[in-house]
Amino acid sequence: MNQAHQAPQAPQTAQAPPGDPRQPTRPARQPIDRLDVTRFSVAVDAALREAGWQPGHWDMRRAEVWADTLRAHTSPAGHRHAVFPAAVEAWAEFGGLHIQPPGAGREIAPTPFRIDPLLGLHLARTLGDLGRALETEVSPLGEEADGQAVLTIDAEGRVYSLDHTGDWYLGPTLDAALSTLVTGALPPRLTRA
Repeated sequence: MNQAHQAPQAPQTAQAPPGDPRQPTRPARQPIDRLDVTRFSVAVDAALREAGWQPGHWDMRRAEVWADTLRAHTSPAGHRHAVFPAAVEAWAEFGGLHIQPPGAGREIAPTPFRIDPLLGLHLARTLGDLGRALETEVSPLGEEADGQAVLTIDAEGRVYSLDHTGDWYLGPTLDAALSTLVTGALPPRLTRA
């Protein structure tokens, strides 16, 4: 990952869409109404509730323990994890969930995934490399398919999946990424600039 990564290019006549990782300036993250019962599609809401999530769920104590654990970890080569508000908020709301997508998927077969940043504890160098390529900080979020891919979140709240075939952009927000993962939408691959 020596070269910068970017999401697939938008048509040359159009600007990159909001939330696209190529945006040179990023607006502040928009607050989310965590009690909104219409926040997710029916399929996504059902999968989240089946995993134990409820609107308004917020476990900051566990999120802070995870943040402290990640901050305290140093790889043998001296690499450390980035911890920032977007990651801690994601862990507080969705941490500990093991989500089983309910159907066949729109474009690809969805796989089960788990929100637990400690599953990426020993990936500080990999996530640091991705963060440098994207020109942002990246923190672990969880995993897909029992460890076949690592889920990550950046400081702006964008979500990515890294597996043996490449790096994938799941969405500009965690809500969008959850929809991508549950519904089996095909995420764009991050490409080298």
